[in-house]
Parts: sequence; structure tokens; C-alpha cells
Amino acid sequence: MKEAHRRRVLVTGGAGFLGSHLCDRLVQAGHDVLCVDNFYTGSKDNIAHLLREPNFELMRHDVTFPLYVEVDQIYNLACPASPVHYQSDPVQTTKTSVHGAINMLGLAKRVKARILQASTSEVYGDPACHPQQESYWGHVNPIGLRSCYDEGKRCAETLFMDYHRQHRVDVRIARIFNTYGPRMHPADGRVVSNFITQALSGQPLTVYGDGSQTRSFCYVDDLIDGLIRLMEAEGDHSMPVNLGNPCEVSMLDIARKVLAATGSRSPIVMRPLPSDDPRQRCPDIARAAELLQWAPTVDLDEGLRRTVAYFAQRMRDEGTVPAAVNDAATPAPTAAKAAGSRRNSAVASQAGAVVVPAGVVPAAVRG
Repeated sequence: MKEAHRRRVLVTGGAGFLGSHLCDRLVQAGHDVLCVDNFYTGSKDNIAHLLREPNFELMRHDVTFPLYVEVDQIYNLACPASPVHYQSDPVQTTKTSVHGAINMLGLAKRVKARILQASTSEVYGDPACHPQQESYWGHVNPIGLRSCYDEGKRCAETLFMDYHRQHRVDVRIARIFNTYGPRMHPADGRVVSNFITQALSGQPLTVYGDGSQTRSFCYVDDLIDGLIRLMEAEGDHSMPVNLGNPCEVSMLDIARKVLAATGSRSPIVMRPLPSDDPRQRCPDIARAAELLQWAPTVDLDEGLRRTVAYFAQRMRDEGTVPAAVNDAATPAPTAAKAAGSRRNSAVASQAGAVVVPAGVVPAAVRG
């Protein structure tokens, strides 16, 4: 008979950014962890260090097909989460959210497991209220380029609540706001990974719109702590819970923080805003604080430092030479670097972008 504290835990999307960190924590806690991933966006590199652990198991599987295993808890994280990835096959993205939820809920119903859905702040769309509370129904475009992800997650929430009401399945719904940290995919198109790879490569940092739109960035360790607390909370906690960092920051500010963290002298380039890009995004985490006694503890500067170190090491391992990570005294740019910066500015100008040198605030966002 297994120990009372030791659970059999299924993590779908377990080889992804969030999933691999969650697997780390669960394995360290002594649980038997089954990581399921089809490796569409996940990577074996993220969980390779866990393969030697006796309480970790890896299975290649697509959650759009049923899965028959015996588990006590299910974390349903399977779905591409960045626009670059989820828009490349939008039909499959919707199927992963909807069919995946149906299959995992069916499994939870059969084995009487508690199940957590990794939902998203995208269910709020371009919000008309700020900050966003769980009671807000959202301001969304159901036929836009992002709707394969947004509406897929909204439908998954519907399924979770209906399985709870109709079949009494023990469900948890986490609405996850922007999360960053080690193991982010460098080409996922998300703002932190974009800025860091651009800065380390000496390329211009691409800011869309005038840079005044805001996000809140939660370090991955804090987010994983929130997910585990939500799963472990006793009682009926079926209603959605926001998990994110309520410290709001503009795109232009995050670009400057990345430049400071990397020591890069790359310029900032302004480009047109993509379709359906929200103007503001910031969580109200009062429910998480009350129910879970949870709040983020890693500030943005420290989280960026850790994330930059990860990307810099990854780029070294891949054979590229990143810009020096910022230290107490950043050396002045060489003539070659200065020339490269001028070339970058010229290329960007020819492409119709507005180039903003480091330390300059565009008129559109001043005051």
C-alpha cells in the first residue's frame, strides 16, 4: 500500500515550460508523477533530468485521444500557450483545449481524481474593467486570430464547471496571467523571451504599438506554488482563481528592464500593434490570497536576472555568443558594436519602424 501522503499525479503538457517546473516540484515532494506530452511545443530537454528519478514516468500521448491510467490528481496543462505556436495550427489548438478537457474530465470522473485546468487570463479578452476579477465575464472576439486559444480555454472552463455540477467531479480552475522564467521557448513569441533573445543577440527589441500597453509578469516558481496550493486546498474550490503578479508594467518598461539585465545596447523598435492585442492585463488576486494564502514573492528584476542567466547559458550551449550579461560595470560599446547598432537602426528605419535608443521615451508615451 502506498504512503498516505504519496499521490499518483498526472501532468498533461508536462514537458512544456510550466509543466516541467510542476513535475520538478511534484517529484521533489515524493509523489509518483506521470508526465504526458505529445512534444508539439514541449521538449524532452525540459524533463531529461527527471528520467533517472524512480517516481517519474514519461509518456508520449496527445490528449485529444482518451487516456486510461490510474491517478489521484490531474493537472491539465496541455495546450500551446504562445500566439506563434497556437496560431500555427488553430484547429488543433481548439481541439487540444476542448477534446483534451473532455478526455481528462472523463478520466477524472472514472477514477474519482481531483483535476486542475490551466486556464488563462486570455479569457478576459481586451478587458473593460481593470484589474481583472474572476467575476468579470470578459470582452472577447470569438472569431479573431487569437480566438482558437481564448475560446478554447473558455470552453474548457465551461466543461469543467458542467462536469462539476452534473457529475460532481472535483475541479479546480487556475486563470494564469503572464508567466516567465527558465525553460521558456526562445522562439515562442512572448514578450520576455523575445526581448531577452533579441538583447543577447544584439538585435533591436521589438515593441508593438506605442509601448504603453501593460502586462503583469509572474515568475514561474511563484506560479507553480499557486497551482499546487490550489490543487491541495481542501473543500469545494471549483470557481476560477486568478494566479499572476499584480505589479503592472508597460511593454516599454519591460524592454528597458531587459536591456539593463543583459547589459545590451540594442535599440528599441516600435512596430504596429497586432490584432486583438489587449491594452491592459493585470490580475486581482484577492481570491488567491484569501483561499490559498498565496501571493508572488519574486520581484521582476530578480526574476529577469534568473531568466537572462538561463537564456545566456542556453545560447552558449547552442554555440551562439550572447552579449555579456550585465554586471557592476558594463563596458563601453566597441566600434564594431556601435556600427552594428547603427546598421540595426538603419535597417529598422528602412522597414518603416520607429527606432528608440535606450533611455529615450517616445512622445506617444511621455507624461
